[in-house]
Amino acid sequence: MSEESDRQAVNFMENETQFHLGFLPTEQSSPLTRNLDREFASGSGNGVRCLQRVDRNVLEMAGRIFRSEAFRKLVETGKETIGNGGKIVFSGCGATGRLSILLECMWRDCCAEHPSVAQYADQVFSIMTGGDYALVRSVEFFEDYQEFGRRQVRETGMSGNDMLVAITEGGETSSVLGTVDEALRCGSKVFLLFNNPADLLAEHLERSRRAIRNPAVCVLDLSCGPMALAGSTRMQATTSEQLVAGAALELVMCSLLHVPAPDYAKEFETLLGELEASADAIASYIDFESGVYRNRGKITYFADDYLLDIFTDTTERSPTFMLPPFRKKDDLVSPPPWAFVKNPLRSTPEVWAHGMHRALRCLEWTPEDYRQMGAPAAIQGNPPKIAATELLKFEVGNESVAERCDSGEDGAVLVTVGGRGDGPRLQEAFDAISAGFRFRKRLAVGGNGSADFKIPVSCADSPLHLMFHMAVKLVLNTASTGIMVKLGRVTGNWMSWVDVTNKKLMDRGIRLISEIGGLDYGESCRRLFAAVEELAASPAPAKEKPSAVQHVLNGLRK
Repeated sequence: MSEESDRQAVNFMENETQFHLGFLPTEQSSPLTRNLDREFASGSGNGVRCLQRVDRNVLEMAGRIFRSEAFRKLVETGKETIGNGGKIVFSGCGATGRLSILLECMWRDCCAEHPSVAQYADQVFSIMTGGDYALVRSVEFFEDYQEFGRRQVRETGMSGNDMLVAITEGGETSSVLGTVDEALRCGSKVFLLFNNPADLLAEHLERSRRAIRNPAVCVLDLSCGPMALAGSTRMQATTSEQLVAGAALELVMCSLLHVPAPDYAKEFETLLGELEASADAIASYIDFESGVYRNRGKITYFADDYLLDIFTDTTERSPTFMLPPFRKKDDLVSPPPWAFVKNPLRSTPEVWAHGMHRALRCLEWTPEDYRQMGAPAAIQGNPPKIAATELLKFEVGNESVAERCDSGEDGAVLVTVGGRGDGPRLQEAFDAISAGFRFRKRLAVGGNGSADFKIPVSCADSPLHLMFHMAVKLVLNTASTGIMVKLGRVTGNWMSWVDVTNKKLMDRGIRLISEIGGLDYGESCRRLFAAVEELAASPAPAKEKPSAVQHVLNGLRK
């Protein structure tokens, strides 16, 4: 340990206490899945059923929230905002940022399907920390800066005629809370959704307290306990937020289309039951994909209408399990991602135009912009490349798949959902583009067609197809987590391979070392900062970025 790494560790322990989040339920280990790795070792079906237990906590929360005055106010304010020509703006970061984009695109998709509501398409908007680029590649460090969120609100031109629905799983994400501050300053109506007890957040975190205790903010506390995978809020936390925010948005659309409102709690309960009955089918898929990775192969998902849902899961795998992120077409140095997503029917620009029904909304900030926002000198001097031109370098359309099927052990998976868009044209395009893959499989969530992995669900259709989106999320979250457990990237129910790219993840890594390695917080902190320094000084890895957390744990094992 050098003097510099020790200084940084001491600074984190003494001066960054607002990012020490072990007291939050969403950062703790769920007793329902404490032996998750052992459950999967005994059989993938057992592991899937273990993971699914925790989803029942979301159902309990949903019953409470759907009966609440806060939810009623969220829906009614949404109706008024759309009726008065204002915008509903969702904001989030990481998994909730991708959810915000998905909600906007679900709305726009419905407006494209129904000419009677086409005029309302531009009245739902999303703010993703890091912009649309972060949909396919995480910009993790952005979440530490409230001013970045404020800037994105200003760029939307929000006013008193608009409403903000800010979504942060933990209730403490700085960039999202920045959007709350700025929307209030603009006179907008503000709602805040999160998954930890409001009183606990307000007691311990000043940035959360400012928003929660502000009478102008309507708070929806969606607490549903610890995650199935400790700290992985992409799971039950984001599931609950997608259910609640999606239901509110769909109820607004139901009023415009003059169709009956669904019973969301009942439909979600039915969906959970059907997925639990399909545990063995999900387990079979987990065994297939993990087997491809064990043999050094790669997986490419192919889809059309639900492509954004698949991005939401696959992008999040990189920081959660420290997998190689998506790679741009001109990047010949970085390792290829284990999983990638493509549309066999459309070119990359057409994929985004079809999926979003709008132009790409990426951040074109300059070094001067970062200077004005008070960003660290390192960001000012080397701004991240997250503009639209960079996003288009990820070839997610029907361009060449040569590098995705060059190992002899690679798999192509066609994902269909509810039979929507499930026709011969999609199948023929998939058959043509996947001809060079060793494995060609079909994963069907609902629908009546044949499939190698069939997950029967009987979701009632609705304007935004909300329950089908919920089904895709739950299946993919369960599958991707199970795959990583099978590959040894989970210890107990902790994601023991995690990339410490921001302050919250640094704290999570320290607590993980403490729990698994048996050290106190201070010693774990010193060792993690020393590992980060040591790995940064080593030659660039030939294959994949090493995990500083694993580096410490391996040293302890030795």
